[in-house]
Amino acid sequence: MKIKINNEIHQLADGTTVKTVAEANRLPDKGVAVALNNELVPREEWGVHVVKDGDEIVILKAFCGG
Repeated sequence: MKIKINNEIHQLADGTTVKTVAEANRLPDKGVAVALNNELVPREEWGVHVVKDGDEIVILKAFCGG
């Protein structure tokens, strides 16, 4: 299946979860948020949200600055 991750198309296996996507992108344990189809997915639910063909994931990383 094909999905978009931060506006880039990726080919993933059926049954892939948000957690699998996060692990593949080596996301840190803190300071990161993931939205699936414009809805924030709480970290504790990443393992139960299965990605479907055509879905869009946005990975947001917190940063400090001013």
